[in-house]
Amino acid sequence: MDQIVFITSKNTATFRCPQCGKAKTADVSRYLGTDKNVTVNCTCGCGHRFRCRLEKRRHYRKPVHLPGKFVFAETGRPRDTGLLTVVDISSSGLKLKMSVSRDFPIGALLQVEFHLDDRNRTPMKKRVIVRNVSGSFVGVTFHPDDLDDPALGFYLMP
Repeated sequence: MDQIVFITSKNTATFRCPQCGKAKTADVSRYLGTDKNVTVNCTCGCGHRFRCRLEKRRHYRKPVHLPGKFVFAETGRPRDTGLLTVVDISSSGLKLKMSVSRDFPIGALLQVEFHLDDRNRTPMKKRVIVRNVSGSFVGVTFHPDDLDDPALGFYLMP
């Protein structure tokens, strides 16, 4: 299985050998111009060979399967409600799978509720902004007022 390596704001990535634990940071700016997933073959000084996938996202995304619900309101009145599943989560947003495809306008404000699958089943009630819609999948970012959440930060720690 390929390691996932995140590209920093300085266009570098740190590759860590799974065999011996040695790390090496390298300039990866030449890979930034492509829209395709980039996988690089690495050889450590210890002789171990491994593969790494470069991740261009700003934040780590954790794959999950968390059932929940949403409310889409316009001018203060609920326009649509329904069930959803959170399929991945990061410190800046969510990827949602709607139980029935919806055609939300980009920029629409939703209220989502779900529980984390941690020991406390921490309830999450977040305002989110729709950023993209593809069939039954909806990509959202957290409302700026809901960004700092210690429970979510702790949940996302490796």
